[in-house]
Amino acid sequence: MSTQPTKYRFSFGPWNIHEGADPFGPTVRTPISFARKLKLYKKLGFDGVQFHDDDAVPGLDKLTPAQIAAKARAVRRMLDGEGLVAEFVAPRLWESPHTIDGGYTANCPKERQYAIERSYRCIDIIRELGCDLMVLWLAREGTYIREAKNARVAVEWLLEAINKMLAYDRGFRIAIEPKPNEPMDHAYIPTIGHAIALAYRADDPSRVGGLIESAHAILAGLDPSDEMAYALSHGKLWSVHLNDQNGLKFDEDKSFGAADLRRAFNQVRVLEEGGYGRNGEFVGLDVKAMRTTKLADNTKHLANSRAFFLALLEKVRTLNRKKEAALIAARDYEGLERYIVEHLMGLR
Repeated sequence: MSTQPTKYRFSFGPWNIHEGADPFGPTVRTPISFARKLKLYKKLGFDGVQFHDDDAVPGLDKLTPAQIAAKARAVRRMLDGEGLVAEFVAPRLWESPHTIDGGYTANCPKERQYAIERSYRCIDIIRELGCDLMVLWLAREGTYIREAKNARVAVEWLLEAINKMLAYDRGFRIAIEPKPNEPMDHAYIPTIGHAIALAYRADDPSRVGGLIESAHAILAGLDPSDEMAYALSHGKLWSVHLNDQNGLKFDEDKSFGAADLRRAFNQVRVLEEGGYGRNGEFVGLDVKAMRTTKLADNTKHLANSRAFFLALLEKVRTLNRKKEAALIAARDYEGLERYIVEHLMGLR
């Protein structure tokens, strides 16, 4: 392993520059075109673009595979022109009228087939954009009431879908992004442990891993750094969505480190010490500007999150490991806690 410090690459999705709608109110800012958003990436210090399939190819359900491929190639040229790369593409299955009852786990076979076909088109886009990663956020793969579906059968349907995708094209990987709830009351793959267990059952486990979003782990009552460490121990942490969450409510996508600085520090530490980024993995952000933000300031949350990550990275790299080890050896955890907090405060 290289002894040189990791030079991290950062990514975000075009949806992270948005119009301020939230679950309780409509948009409040003027939309910005995709082309204009792309020109902001490098200025903000980002190299990678996260995509949903219809971010790259709007209206793809009404297009032929050839038309989809042509439009994706045009987006690739736009990325090349800005010196950017696609990090991943995710099939947006949760907004279609075909997926009201779920995609891969819908009770209706025709709707499950729609989800598979839509995923194939997503893989086609991945190929044209020159990346090798699909992210599966299994948004509607669950139930509002448990009696509506057979959870055991639903897991088998998920596995079947993953295997079909793996067989469709052998040149890409799948990263499952777990979340315990929202929009469904009960999700079938709520944590990274569930995702990795499913990965090991796949026909090619080496091509199925995970993406961990900070807020999703928090909503499950878990610490994101522990979830990241678990995935890293399996060699299956292939992307992250760093953000923050102020309590157990809807997914807030707050700026990384804004709600709990120490929790953010531990995420950065786990990534740094676990070798994340040394194989080209991106530090992905999934953060949204506050509804009160003015149009002129609608990228500050991205710049802030990146700056907070780098500041915390410096705290990780300047931590006095000998002092920490001595406190641990003495079982002086009160002393350790004080040292960590004072280090974060700049007092040590």
